[in-house]
Amino acid sequence: MSEARVESSIEACFGGLYDARVQGRCDHKLIDIIIIAVCAMITGAESWVEVETFGKEKEDWLATLLELPNGIPSHDTMGRVFAVLDAEAFQECFTRWVERVYHVTKGQVVAIDGKRVRRSHDKVIGKDAIHMVSAWASANGIVLGQRKVDDKSNEITAIPELLRMLDVSGCIVTIDAMGCQKKIVQRICDEKADYVLSVKDNQGKLHQDIQEWFAYGDQVNFANMESSYYETTNKGHGRIEIRRCWVVSDQLAFEHIRHHEGWAGLESIVRVQRERRQGDNSQMETAFYISSLANDAKVILEATRSHWAIENSLHWVLDVTFREDVSRIRTGNSPQNMTVLRHLTLNILKKDTSKGSLRNKRYKAALNTTFLEQLLDQV
Repeated sequence: MSEARVESSIEACFGGLYDARVQGRCDHKLIDIIIIAVCAMITGAESWVEVETFGKEKEDWLATLLELPNGIPSHDTMGRVFAVLDAEAFQECFTRWVERVYHVTKGQVVAIDGKRVRRSHDKVIGKDAIHMVSAWASANGIVLGQRKVDDKSNEITAIPELLRMLDVSGCIVTIDAMGCQKKIVQRICDEKADYVLSVKDNQGKLHQDIQEWFAYGDQVNFANMESSYYETTNKGHGRIEIRRCWVVSDQLAFEHIRHHEGWAGLESIVRVQRERRQGDNSQMETAFYISSLANDAKVILEATRSHWAIENSLHWVLDVTFREDVSRIRTGNSPQNMTVLRHLTLNILKKDTSKGSLRNKRYKAALNTTFLEQLLDQV
């Protein structure tokens, strides 16, 4: 692997991090510790002890990439370093690295959602489990950035901060009902992006009025309304899924809706029905949205469907492949810094286009240093 290639990405973006340790008493370079942790996590390490084990087993190889003035740091050193490392600065370095390495295609869905890191709590000191809000680029299949919040309700304040960190211009931002807030909508528009936001009872009057307008639209068959409709059907595993989308971009609808003022860029109201049929059983659910996209049911339906990729391709993978919910790393800033390391590792693995599951690629990288080098060379 080319050493210059490593410096052009990870070292270039993380090398300037402030080192909170006492200068002159540090046996190991901060950037060496970070790169060792990244390589170890690619190969399946889940704890600082396993990171140290990887480092010692691969010390000769790591010495071709890093200075390692005093060999491999111990797991205690690893834990102390990531516990005091500024978490916000580490997240900002991650965002710069993503912008440097990946080209986020315009027009794709950027899904924003939160996830609780369950075992990061510490009952002894009264510390609750952390809650991370992440942005997921659906087409690229990568994490764009993340912010820590104290609990789910604080996503409302964290989402605008996350959007400020990212370049989402030209993209479609999707958020669940928690993020359906006027300040968040304004921030999305300020970032020159579009939005499709779920509306539920937390926006009671808006939710009620949208429901009533679509009920009226059904009665008149949407006659003389600026509207569009799109439907998809998917079959598999003995199940049929039908998705229907109605979009109304009619000025009369907005005049009917109370308190629609203040929703920056609002162009349409949306109803999506999802029907699942399996044998004699059938289930139907209906959801409502507001959007800055005008009268394009196909695009909006795809955006609502793509939003759930953050559940299947990020949250599920973090729990099952990276075992995030059983991790007991909880000291200081370690939980959120470890989350950033997991996201960085996931992005590196997603960059690889060879066949095989993420779990198998991690196992292969642990066995085959050449493959590990190939993964790092791609970024």
